[in-house]
Amino acid sequence: MSKDNLSNLKNEGVENVTASIASLNTQDTFVNEFREELKKAGVFCEERHDEHVLKRFGKARKFKMADAVFMMTESEKWRKEFGVENVLKEFAFKELAEVQKIYPRFHHKTDKLGRPIYIEKLSKLDLKKIMAVTTSERMLKHHVREYEKFLNYKMAACGKKINGHIGQGFTVLDLAGVPMSQFPSVKSIVNDMSKISQDNYPETMGILFIINAPFLFTSIWYVIKGWLDEQTVKKIHLLGSSYKDKLLELVDPENLPEAYGGKCKCEGKGGCELSDIGPWNDGTVEGYPKLEWEYGATRDNATFVPDAVKALLSKN
Repeated sequence: MSKDNLSNLKNEGVENVTASIASLNTQDTFVNEFREELKKAGVFCEERHDEHVLKRFGKARKFKMADAVFMMTESEKWRKEFGVENVLKEFAFKELAEVQKIYPRFHHKTDKLGRPIYIEKLSKLDLKKIMAVTTSERMLKHHVREYEKFLNYKMAACGKKINGHIGQGFTVLDLAGVPMSQFPSVKSIVNDMSKISQDNYPETMGILFIINAPFLFTSIWYVIKGWLDEQTVKKIHLLGSSYKDKLLELVDPENLPEAYGGKCKCEGKGGCELSDIGPWNDGTVEGYPKLEWEYGATRDNATFVPDAVKALLSKN
């Protein structure tokens, strides 16, 4: 490499760093102004609206102040109407074990960046079977409770473990065995959950792997991604059945379930799909687990309760 080329690369690096610093300064300025605007609108919550939350809502609306204020105002209105605080304190999803058999969704340890891993399997999803053991309203309440737990508890523990901040997750969507004819029913149950997530918990997806995608879905994807924001498209990776090596580039084998190419079986913990194990409750992070967040699992009659949680329960 010539000295001129090396010099150009160095200059480009400096320019990129300078641009990044300028972007961060702009975001900090936005956060301060956003906070004041929310106070004027009477919707600012000191306890929940920290700088990270304000940045997420700002980013979701491309840092356009009026749009961000409107989004946060609508989100706060939704929280009151939905009764989020009451759901967190009192809701029990005792049908969890039955629902997991039909629609497995679970958090499981972390990727190499420390982000919590979330896996969703659509192969067994059957709307009629789901509605035989629960209701749409109860599914949404459970979804909201778990999202609040993910944002305010699980990611906080993951951040503390790496002495930093974790604000996004690592998601795997498994489409193995899902015929295209089943997608309409799958869409009907997932849509409401997705809307709640997008409108009230924006910018929390760090990366998404869609694995075992049917060929026809792959074809449709090239049309769908044309409708999505460029930054969102960059986070989504569509893979067929040859996905294991890619996942293992980003996840240590001991943190990835055996079914997906890793070494973890969560033996004695109900299996990976039911263990809900990670820095938030495995005893590796000081100050965790926290009973106020783990009580939900005990109310649900969870199949597995981590030892660290049992120890806390025995003291209370």
